[in-house]
Amino acid sequence: MPIKVAIVEDHSEYRESISFILQSTEGFSCTGKFSSVNEALRNPTKPDVILLDINLPEISGIEGISKLKEKYPDASIIMLTVFDDDENIFRAITAGADGYILKKTSPIRILQAIEDVAQGGSPMSPSVAKQALNLFKSYAPAKINEDVLSIREKEILSLIVDGLSNDEISSKLFISLQTVRNHIRHIYEKLHVHSKAQAVAKAIKGHIT
Repeated sequence: MPIKVAIVEDHSEYRESISFILQSTEGFSCTGKFSSVNEALRNPTKPDVILLDINLPEISGIEGISKLKEKYPDASIIMLTVFDDDENIFRAITAGADGYILKKTSPIRILQAIEDVAQGGSPMSPSVAKQALNLFKSYAPAKINEDVLSIREKEILSLIVDGLSNDEISSKLFISLQTVRNHIRHIYEKLHVHSKAQAVAKAIKGHIT
């Protein structure tokens, strides 16, 4: 089954370019092209991955993350933007974005990011990943109670922080993919987060891995 991707981008030429790449590549399908978050919320097709710009009319991409997550709870969201400043990166990840890719990224790497997030990863452009780690360390609050997570959950969270996908965690720990997903769901519930990126942020800020 191809990965179903929706694009939320107000720049028509870039939107059509990404759509063409998706439709021309085996394993991918563009299920919707929208110029705003409100348009995307009216999409009858459930996407697997949403490519979301930040600077959008009516509602910004960052403000739209929670609305899109509510409408499409099983979809992963990758910010695809020109903005590489600390504020936008921090706000997007803490709002629940599953990945953050810059528009200058090559088409091949954008496709790789879509595959990665569909498999449970949290893709980021290298420069963004470095900024994100530094940001979360600098915003570190009081230590979170480590007892909130089991030993296995902390082990899995540590592997998520290291950038491993669900499949890679399954292989490394010799447990089923479904067991990994169950543990991750429990981690989300206990840490009160909604994405791997948020879990990584909380893990680094709370020193719990």
